[in-house]
Amino acid sequence: MTKTFAFAFAGLASLATPVFAQSTPPTKLVVIDKVAIMQGSKVGQDVARQVQAIAKQAQTDLSAQGRSIQEEERTAVQQTAILSPDAKAKRMAGIEAKKRGLQAAAQKKDEQIKAGFFQARQQMEQALGPIVQEVVKEEGANIVVDKQAVVFATANSFDITQKVIDRLNQKLPTIKVDLNAPPPPQAPRQ
Repeated sequence: MTKTFAFAFAGLASLATPVFAQSTPPTKLVVIDKVAIMQGSKVGQDVARQVQAIAKQAQTDLSAQGRSIQEEERTAVQQTAILSPDAKAKRMAGIEAKKRGLQAAAQKKDEQIKAGFFQARQQMEQALGPIVQEVVKEEGANIVVDKQAVVFATANSFDITQKVIDRLNQKLPTIKVDLNAPPPPQAPRQ
């Protein structure tokens, strides 16, 4: 009885295998390098240029304000001998308030730059999605892997990064970095 069951099971398994093999499409993998796309595309370079220019201008503005506050503090320290303790305390408190205000302004500007960059990157990724899908379909692929996840490869024929960059350059050559963008979502604190 056991031999009959084993033969019957083997017969069923042999019937099921061809059906399963026929329904599974062959695996075709393609690779994209998201970092190269973000850095090598016209829009990625444009966003980076804008963010650098904005950050440089912010640094110039804040440095000038910082030097002004330092000069005011030096003057106040030199005048300590002629000021009453109360006047000296008020003046130093005013200078400290300016320092805190400058720090707050620097933090706000940094957050604005980060939010603008985040929003621009989201717009890039929205444009990138359909482009990647289109190229993947053309290649007949059914798996897309980011190049950063590839440990070893002997050929680059499956890398579609340059095709994607070329199409992204045609579809979206620039994006305006908006400093009034909403801040990026933050991970919940634990």
